Amino acid sequence: MKLPTDLSGRDVRAALQRAGFLFRRQKGSHMVLRRDEPFARVIVPDHKQIRQGTLRRIVADAGLTVDEFIQLLQR
Repeated sequence: MKLPTDLSGRDVRAALQRAGFLFRRQKGSHMVLRRDEPFARVIVPDHKQIRQGTLRRIVADAGLTVDEFIQLLQR
């Protein structure tokens, strides 16, 4: 499945929170989310549109597959 190209940083943050990530802090336009089990830390830019390569890296850093991430978006 292909990643959507019209996601904002807030959309990505909401999907990651459904996967068990907690919002830790924000500095400038970078939101830091963290999950304890299994440990993962993800930095999400708070932009209106996340670039494709950036989104792919966020999904990989979160330990998710593209399909799992898309499922989280649809909830």
